Amino acid sequence: MFAVIKTGGKQYRVAAEDVIRIDRVGANPGEVVSFGEVLVVGGDTTTLGAPTVAGATVAGEVLAHERGDKVIAFKKRRRKNSRRKRGYRHEFSLVRITEILTDGKTPSDKAPPRPKREAKPKVEAGAAEDAEGTPKKASARAKTRKRTTKTKAKASAAAKGKKK
Repeated sequence: MFAVIKTGGKQYRVAAEDVIRIDRVGANPGEVVSFGEVLVVGGDTTTLGAPTVAGATVAGEVLAHERGDKVIAFKKRRRKNSRRKRGYRHEFSLVRITEILTDGKTPSDKAPPRPKREAKPKVEAGAAEDAEGTPKKASARAKTRKRTTKTKAKASAAAKGKKK
C-alpha cells in the first residue's frame, strides 16, 4: 500500500517503513506525527482525492532533525566596490512512515517497534562464483580495461615499427 502526501508545499510518495526527508516539523525525535493531506491512496484499488482523500491519514515517527548543505548567496555590483555574501542552511526532519490509515482511523501515539532483520550472509571478496557455484562473467569495466591495454600495446608496437 502506498500514499501520496503533501507537506511543506511538496508532495511525497510513501509506503510503510519508508524514510523521507521533509521540511522541519515541530515534533521532537521519537514522537509520532500525522499527515492529514493525503492526495492518493494506492494498493489493490487506487483512491484519488478531490483534492484530498476523505478519512485518510499517514503517520510517521520523527527520527532526527538535520540541516542541509550551506547555500551561499553572493551578490556583487561591478565597479562599485559592493559585495554581499550571505549563507543559509535549510532545516530538515527525517521521518519514518509507520502506517497508512483509511476510513477515519487515528494513528497510534507510540511508534511500533521495528522488526529485526536477519543479517545477510557474508560472501568472500575473492570468490568469483555466485551461489550456484558457477563462475561469474567478467564485468564491463574489466573488459574495457583489457581493450585499452590491447590498443596501447598495438599503438606502441606500431610506433616501434615506424622507427626502424
